[in-house]
Amino acid sequence: MESPSTPRSRKGAATRARLVEAARVVFERDGFLEARVSDIAKEAGLSHGSYYHYFDSKEQLFREVAEGQEARLTAPPEVRATTADPESPVERIREANRRYFERYRDAARLMGVIEQVSRYDAQVNAARMATQRHFAERSERAIRRWQADGLADPGLDPVVAADALGAMTARFAELWLVQGYRDYEFDAAVDQVTRLWVNALGL
Repeated sequence: MESPSTPRSRKGAATRARLVEAARVVFERDGFLEARVSDIAKEAGLSHGSYYHYFDSKEQLFREVAEGQEARLTAPPEVRATTADPESPVERIREANRRYFERYRDAARLMGVIEQVSRYDAQVNAARMATQRHFAERSERAIRRWQADGLADPGLDPVVAADALGAMTARFAELWLVQGYRDYEFDAAVDQVTRLWVNALGL
C-alpha cells in the first residue's frame, strides 16, 4: 500500500510542498505542541481532510520540516564577494562560522522548536545529529590537511577537535540566537568564535 505522503502527480507534489511550507510558518509561530493540523491546512489553503491525504500525523510533517531546515544549514555556500584569501584557513573558518550563524539566525524561531523536539523525538534528533556530523567531518578533513601542511597543532586529535569545536559553535548559536542569553553584535560574534577556533587549532 502506498504511503499517503507519496504524491503520484505534479499537482499532488505541489500541494504537498504547500503543506510543508505552511507547516513551517505555523510551527515557527506557534511551536510544535500548540500547532494544530487545522491551522496548517488553513495556512496552506486546504481543507482539514486534505491534510491526511499527504501526512499521517503532525509529527510526520514536523519531521519533514525539520529535515528541510537541516538541509538548509548544510547547503553549499553561495558565492560571496571577498578580498580575503579564500585558501587561508582563518578565512575559511570565518566564512563557515558566518554562514552557519546567518542561516541559523534566519530561521531562529524554527530552530528553537527543532531543538526542543529533538530532545524527545528520535527522528528529529537524528536529523540534528546528521547536521552536526556533517560539519564535524568537514572540519576533521580540514584539520588533517592543515596539520599535514604544518599549519595546525600536530598534537591535536582531529576527530575530538572537530567534534568539540563544532559542539561549541552549535550550542553558542542556540544560546545566542534562540535563547537570547546575550545580545551580541553579529560581526563581533563571528570574529570572536573564529578566534576561538584559530587559537584552539594553533593556526
